[in-house]
Amino acid sequence: MLTTDKLSFSTLFVQYFRIALTCFVLSTVANVYAQQKTPSRVDQLTDEQVAEFYRKAQASGLNEFQIEQAAMSQGYTLDDIAKMRKRINTIRSQGSRPTSQTGITGTMQPGTNVGRTLPNDLSQRDSSDVTRLRDTTKRLKVFGASLFENASLSFEPNLRIATPRNYVVGPDDEISIDIAGAASDNFQLKVSPEGTVKVPNVTPIYVAGLSIEQAEQRIIARLRKAGYQGLGVPGSGTTANVALTNIRSIRVTLVGEVVRPGTYTISSLGSAFNALYLAGGPNPETGSFRKISVIRGNRVVRTIDLYDFILRADQRDNIRLQDQDVIRVADYDTHVTMTGEVRRPAIFEVLPGETLKTVLGFAGGFSDEAYRASITLRRNTTRERQIITITEEQIAQFVPKPGDRYVVGKILERYENRVQIAGAVMRPGDYALEPGLETVKQLIRRADGLQKDAFMNRAIIIRERPDLDIESISFDLGKLMRGEENDIPLLRQDSVSILSIRDLRERYYVTIEGAINKPDTINFISNMGIGDLIAQAGGFQEGAKPNLIEVARRIRSDSAGIRNVTLEKYQFAVDPNLRIVPGSPAGTFKLEPFDIVYVRTSANYEAQRQVNVYGEVMQPGNYAIVTRRERISDLIRRAGGLRPEAYLMGAQYIRDGEIIGNDLQTILDDSTAESNLLLKAGDTLYIPRRSETVDIQGAVLNPSVTSYKSNYDFNDYISEAGGTTDNARGGKAYVIYPNGRKDRTHHFLFFRSRPKVEPGSTVVVPFKPLDQNRLSPVERVGILSLIGTLAATATTIIINLSR
Repeated sequence: MLTTDKLSFSTLFVQYFRIALTCFVLSTVANVYAQQKTPSRVDQLTDEQVAEFYRKAQASGLNEFQIEQAAMSQGYTLDDIAKMRKRINTIRSQGSRPTSQTGITGTMQPGTNVGRTLPNDLSQRDSSDVTRLRDTTKRLKVFGASLFENASLSFEPNLRIATPRNYVVGPDDEISIDIAGAASDNFQLKVSPEGTVKVPNVTPIYVAGLSIEQAEQRIIARLRKAGYQGLGVPGSGTTANVALTNIRSIRVTLVGEVVRPGTYTISSLGSAFNALYLAGGPNPETGSFRKISVIRGNRVVRTIDLYDFILRADQRDNIRLQDQDVIRVADYDTHVTMTGEVRRPAIFEVLPGETLKTVLGFAGGFSDEAYRASITLRRNTTRERQIITITEEQIAQFVPKPGDRYVVGKILERYENRVQIAGAVMRPGDYALEPGLETVKQLIRRADGLQKDAFMNRAIIIRERPDLDIESISFDLGKLMRGEENDIPLLRQDSVSILSIRDLRERYYVTIEGAINKPDTINFISNMGIGDLIAQAGGFQEGAKPNLIEVARRIRSDSAGIRNVTLEKYQFAVDPNLRIVPGSPAGTFKLEPFDIVYVRTSANYEAQRQVNVYGEVMQPGNYAIVTRRERISDLIRRAGGLRPEAYLMGAQYIRDGEIIGNDLQTILDDSTAESNLLLKAGDTLYIPRRSETVDIQGAVLNPSVTSYKSNYDFNDYISEAGGTTDNARGGKAYVIYPNGRKDRTHHFLFFRSRPKVEPGSTVVVPFKPLDQNRLSPVERVGILSLIGTLAATATTIIINLSR
């Protein structure tokens, strides 16, 4: 017997149920997760591991291609290598960024005024301005950085041009000597590490450090002494041509704030810009684009300012490099940001002695929409920021400081001397407020006066108040123009609106309907008659009745009070040829706005209506309906009767695209039968030949078309199709006959009567409707498994409690 201090059976059962359900869910999730794609090996590496991999690869002396080949040999895929390259670039760029100074939150800063805070709106506005400015600065690039991102601009030297005469020869250069004339010979000489070239039977010739022109003279002089008499002497008939056939490579080193520092092997014709491009250029975050030193023999031989090339295409600093040259990119001293209405918003580097005018030149100057009167500067101080307004006169002498952010505003969408006039004047538009155009009457005269439809009782001036609110000033235009009222002075931004009579009334129109070629609603024209409107609408149709024209007119006033009549109606007879008959009521009647003209159709007029009969009749084709009382039997008789092959049970009568179930044999036997329908335009009668097949469809094992057998009944055809399926509704089976009629299975007590099957019929066995609440096999298995688990758990609990 259980004691009271033990848990009740129901409590234990609930707990075990929860445990079992949780295990089931976790198992399902684990199976789904196991079926998902295994994450990339690169994704499993931390940033520290990726950085360590990159450092070791660099220390090994391998280039990027060799590093990637080694990674593939270790089982990494191309996708892994692409991800690794992206993560290395991200980590490298993050490492090159200067660390931003972060304020201490929750601590009182020195100099803080206790108890003094900014109003919420001001502090929020300042914060949003700073945030917006930071976002803009992040989107901007350092001016010049894009130069080294252009793949089509590599500054590679052209090796297919003639060797420059000032080219200095060095080890590993190859020199070609071609002798022609009285003597013929050719030598391919390579400059040795000692700086000499060796011609057969001639002592070594030292050429290192000489220009190609000097080397040519020295080689020819030695060959002349070696037996080539008169070589190179004018008139001797023997000439020599000395040229470089292969140019040596040199090694240059790039240090400092470059994107990819290191030693690079380039052509001896390579320039400083070529080496900078190979190294990725100056680091946009920390490097200088204007203080780049070329060091040769521990001495600076040239200081490069890339702005000279970017802004003026000046390549004087793009000197040719020599072996063991060092290019050092210094840190920038001053970066300033120029945004707003300038042609090239960017982050610019400023050198000592340069002013804001210089920076504005770097930015391409003001844009066309720039506000030039002043520039707004946000400057960092030692403790906070400050706003400085720089006037146009101060720009030339103003000295930028590090971190300055200059914003050039946009001119206002306002005009200092504009007035406007619109509406019923000859030339509406904008005009200048100036001497001679200072009042409303002067503005109207400048706009070439009023139109004839101008509304003279009222006009409006829309005026901007000093507080920028808008007010409306109305005046009597007629009195103003006649001089009965004083002229009204205009102010800047005034807009005068002259109304038109048409603006103050409903649009006038007339409508014509009925037996007319182009029924329409058209604009009202004064003095328009009925005949004018009919002519404008394209004239009468063939069945029109010109002697019965009706006009419906609105009642504009009702002096007698409440009336039952809602409109006025007029009837006229119009000449069929629209001739103007003097003195006729229709000729003198004038239309008014909103009149509706009806042109009636003659009572006996009717366009031809056709029906079609085809199939097994003597004369198939289209037939016109002669009278309103013609029926199906009349149509068969006019078609010459039926052919011997006609199958009446399969005849179909089609109206408006639908088959109307009908018994044609009954119609022919009794023309007064109700199924003998009146003919309607577009009806079609089809009489086929006898069909020899029966179509079996629906919930049968083998839906098919079988041949008709006179000794078969409904169930025989079902058996012919293999019988019904498990979800068949046999009691609802029916037959569709060829003529469109249907017959269903009938029931009486326990007896079932099947419909008769005729040739060409379709036997249909419907399906049972699907049960939306029915569980799928997988769901049933899951529920049974859960029930089994719960049953085993409950059994264990009972056994444990009974001990």
